[in-house]
Amino acid sequence: MPPGTLLSLPEIAQAVLARLADGRFHSGQALAGDLKISRTTVWQQVQWLRALGVEIQAVAGRGYRLTRPLELLDQERIVSALDLPPGCPLPSVEIYACLPSTNTYLLETAAAHPSVSVCLAEAQTQGKGRLGRTWTSPFGYNLYFSLLWRFACGESLSGLSLAAGVAVLRELLALGFPQLQLKWPNDILWQGKKLGGILIEAVTEPQGQCVAVIGLGLNLWLPAREAAAIDQPWVDGYTILGESLPSRNLIAAKVIRGLLALLCAYSEQGITPWLEEWRLVNCVLGRNVEVIQAGQRYEAIAVDVTEDGFLIVQCQGQHQILAAGEVRLKLHE
Repeated sequence: MPPGTLLSLPEIAQAVLARLADGRFHSGQALAGDLKISRTTVWQQVQWLRALGVEIQAVAGRGYRLTRPLELLDQERIVSALDLPPGCPLPSVEIYACLPSTNTYLLETAAAHPSVSVCLAEAQTQGKGRLGRTWTSPFGYNLYFSLLWRFACGESLSGLSLAAGVAVLRELLALGFPQLQLKWPNDILWQGKKLGGILIEAVTEPQGQCVAVIGLGLNLWLPAREAAAIDQPWVDGYTILGESLPSRNLIAAKVIRGLLALLCAYSEQGITPWLEEWRLVNCVLGRNVEVIQAGQRYEAIAVDVTEDGFLIVQCQGQHQILAAGEVRLKLHE
């Protein structure tokens, strides 16, 4: 795959999008002349891109422009900025224009992928959150990616979600995102609003290895139309950092690097080196929470996490241990 290619995006549509990426007006005539295609073909590509979710304005006498300048994902830029620690393998990197879900894609095609693989998408039609929720995934301005890693059968992955949250948070803080916190087990918050989420899914292969897929959704800029469908407090990177928001490809590279460094050490070290840092940056422990479990709701106090990453809550004087896949938490102010 040539560097920067968007798989599944027709070459002409990609060329039109690349010309519009600067956010300025480009006339249909100028686009047609530059790309050596007809104005009708330009119009058709604009309609195709709009159907994909790209917001393109058309103004008579001025032409077409994106509602906001766009930095497309670029394989070469991401790989060159990884800066992996010694001994950490270089992943294969694929970029798609649109997928139902990057997690689903890697899980379904795991047998055909190397042991360390990354898949990014400009958009998702069925982005996945925890417990069957949907992750809003409009085209082009946020990050949606999944990382495939193979573990030996029998390794405990129960704490991987917490460790992954810490790894991502470290990289975002280093990039200038301030005052980020983690909500158990895998939400990234800023001032109580959701900036990102991590979803880990795993399957066992016939040869006995365990394939873990770590998916990350990170809001960098959410169009108002898509944001209106989100049913919980949210925030995006642009709201936090404004024009100081780093390059999208740089953010992708650094977060991928952080996760790879974690995975390289996890088989030998497990969650232990990450637990104390998680306790320092979490926003749950010591708080009153509402636990939603198996259709029931009850009040509790979040007390601690176990050495395996499970949450310990106190309810009516009794301690209970909750697994990440079993509950939702709503923090009380």
